[in-house]
Amino acid sequence: MMRESTESLRGLRHRLLRRALHLYFRLSRGMTLGVRAAVLDDRAQVFLIRHTYTAGWHLPGGGVETGETVLEALAKELREEGNLELAGPARLHGVFFNRHMSRRDHVAVFEVRHFTVLGAKQPDREIAEAGFFPLAALPDGTTPGTRRRLAEILGRQAPSQDW
Repeated sequence: MMRESTESLRGLRHRLLRRALHLYFRLSRGMTLGVRAAVLDDRAQVFLIRHTYTAGWHLPGGGVETGETVLEALAKELREEGNLELAGPARLHGVFFNRHMSRRDHVAVFEVRHFTVLGAKQPDREIAEAGFFPLAALPDGTTPGTRRRLAEILGRQAPSQDW
């Protein structure tokens, strides 16, 4: 009973935090732009993260801040969320309209194959778990948007304009 109550409170806290962040972005920006990275290694694995505040496994990424380029944002998010560093060029896969997030949200997705692992990513206030997973066996809870982008990058699905 106590565990169910704790999990229920945690779920409510995550939903409230997510709504507050969306409201902040909606009021502070005309259009939002984010970046995500499909970090693929030479063993057919992809790097995924699980946030503390929203369900599912995602490609690492985040918002592009004022005065920041998309590549600067990409490098920053890879360091913060994955303890990864770009070691070569990232290839733009596409820019997607994320109407599920809001009517203003767009996400630039990059394919990253040249990177350095700076160390294991330890859980923190934002990232609950992170790691490399086989492309043929993605973890349960991998989001549909993440699955679609990976299928496109791997040539298994035609690209879409929507997240």
